[in-house]
Amino acid sequence: MADREQRGGVTPQNGGRMPRPRAWAAPVRAMTRILSVDGTHRDPEAPADAGRSGVVDCALYIDGKRQPGDWTYADALAAARREEHGFVWLGLHQPELDEMSAIADTYGLHELAVEDAVKAEQRPKLERFGDVSFLVLRTARYCEHTELTEHSEVVETGQVMLFIGPNFVISVRHGDACRLSPVRADLETKEELLLHGPWAVAYGITDRVVDLYLEVADKLEDDLDVLEAEVFDRQGRSRIQRIYQMKRELVEFKRAVVPLQRPLLTLTSQGNREVPKEIRRYFRDVQDHLSRTVEQVNSYDDLLNSILQARLAQVTVDQNNDMRKIAAWAAIAAVWTAIAGIYGMNFKYMPELDWAYSYPIVWALMLGFSFALYRWFHRNGWL
Repeated sequence: MADREQRGGVTPQNGGRMPRPRAWAAPVRAMTRILSVDGTHRDPEAPADAGRSGVVDCALYIDGKRQPGDWTYADALAAARREEHGFVWLGLHQPELDEMSAIADTYGLHELAVEDAVKAEQRPKLERFGDVSFLVLRTARYCEHTELTEHSEVVETGQVMLFIGPNFVISVRHGDACRLSPVRADLETKEELLLHGPWAVAYGITDRVVDLYLEVADKLEDDLDVLEAEVFDRQGRSRIQRIYQMKRELVEFKRAVVPLQRPLLTLTSQGNREVPKEIRRYFRDVQDHLSRTVEQVNSYDDLLNSILQARLAQVTVDQNNDMRKIAAWAAIAAVWTAIAGIYGMNFKYMPELDWAYSYPIVWALMLGFSFALYRWFHRNGWL
């Protein structure tokens, strides 16, 4: 369950909704239930249920400083619009559709973006709805494990959606792959950065997500080194199922990392006038880190393909070795079968039948030929 910052999850009061600020915003569902306004704090580890609120924190920032007090998201937005350098950061964790629709009514969010934010099944993208930008990020976290098996979960993924408007930023988090409380705490110590408004928050969250990518990539490299060593170790052989499981986990991580390149390219573009110039510089630093991660992921993919091909080649070689051993032992057994078959024929007149030493001579021939064949096959690596 998500970590809840103890600043009081707040919800709209009756009649506290602000009028929709933009005429272009498509209609969304009206709020069908009254949310709690008693100001009590929620248990961070409480299980999710149908009646819970998805609001984790609602804060008003003016001139880069967080303002004291507990705010409803409607009151905070109204106060931010009265200030020249004020904005709201509303943090949500897996909100229900009804609650998200009520927030959308207050902040003028498009219904398509709201639907995407609730379902959380989107790939990284950046869309524009009037003066509100909708940024989707896939989050990733490395899952510690003592041993890599064919059922190991190596990478856990989630999503963070950001609505960035002139006076607000709304973060919607799904899953626990990237918690945002540390990001908020860090940004609140950087007042000069927060002076740039909602896009500073978008940068802080994106930077945190990409930093986690780097951590996951570094730890995946360790797992790949272990797999590679096991494949080429003569004392042991890595099962193909383990390699394939690692391949699946890498594909999941790749789906989170690679598509983010296009949104970051748009955010860092010189033609993007929505993002402040200073924040674009910060985003370029994030883009550099993402490029490094993409290069690592692509190289890991190639390396894992090579490891898989090497293991398949080893399986083929092992099968060939087994067939050679079987053929060698079959050749040795054929000597016994041939001699015994000849002297097992029921003919009355056969040479050597009346010799006194026929029996030991036949045994000596069979053992001698078998030993000679064994030495020859062993010297040539068949046995």
